[in-house]
Amino acid sequence: MSPKILIIRFSSFGDIIQSLVTVNALKQKFPDSHIHWVTKSNFKEVVSTHQGIEKVWELGGAQQLTDLIELASVLRAQNFDFIYDAHANLRSKILGLYLRLFSGAKLLKRPKDRLKRFALFYLGINYFPNPYRGMKSYLNPLKKWGVRGKVLTVDLKLPNDLVDFRSFITLVPSAAWKMKRWPLEHFKKLILSLPEKKFVILGGPNDLFCQELEDLDPGRVLNMAAKLSLIESMGVVKASNLVISADTGIIHVADLIGVPGLSLIGPTAFGFPTGDHIKTLEVDLPCRPCTKDGRGKCSQEIYQKCMVDITPEMVIQNIS
Repeated sequence: MSPKILIIRFSSFGDIIQSLVTVNALKQKFPDSHIHWVTKSNFKEVVSTHQGIEKVWELGGAQQLTDLIELASVLRAQNFDFIYDAHANLRSKILGLYLRLFSGAKLLKRPKDRLKRFALFYLGINYFPNPYRGMKSYLNPLKKWGVRGKVLTVDLKLPNDLVDFRSFITLVPSAAWKMKRWPLEHFKKLILSLPEKKFVILGGPNDLFCQELEDLDPGRVLNMAAKLSLIESMGVVKASNLVISADTGIIHVADLIGVPGLSLIGPTAFGFPTGDHIKTLEVDLPCRPCTKDGRGKCSQEIYQKCMVDITPEMVIQNIS
């Protein structure tokens, strides 16, 4: 059997990285399958790093309804046998239902668990697995198709012509939302407390504060924030010996490809890594978790207490 399978996940970086494990699981069940993926244009290159994906389709333009209709018309001709909606938003539901209607494909949606989310964030009652493993949440729905794949590390096709970072620790001081960042002063203390270690800093174009870390000791701290593409940043992760990060897409890259890491988890509910090679550091506070992705307000007198209380000493104790 050589089924044609379409996976729909438009964004974001971290969610796409975690959902890539589905390709391996589907390949275990259907070794001769032809797997296609739909994503936003700016993530096409990221998805293409998985060598088990035969074709990446992109939702481009302004991502209006007309763009979706145009894409749906093109995909209709592919005659998919299985469609996995790993995003489950309005656009992905429209696309999935349209393709099922005209192709007869089996359609599966990853549940959003909205009632559970309401109970967690508004009533303080957690019905989710604790900790919540993102990769497993993408795999579990596939059981309906008889897919029983385990979470395995993935050999992504990444740049191998970068500087030799094998002796470097990768630090990720930034995050999409400020509330889930580990304090910059903690990163500074970590660097100064480990004078024998070398560090490479990853970040985006707006993370100008990362330069403060290189300025501590330019001889052993290399600031690459805003200097690399997403793919190149993923290549740095693959080449380094340890990643230290809050709930970011980069820590999920380390999780996916088997690089050791320390995941610093504070306010978010769904950012926990899956592999044994990633250790999670957290503090027990009754207000945690308080947000899905880092948006919102902190209720504590000490802002970001759940991140502040993860001390540099705690991190150092877990660095060999």
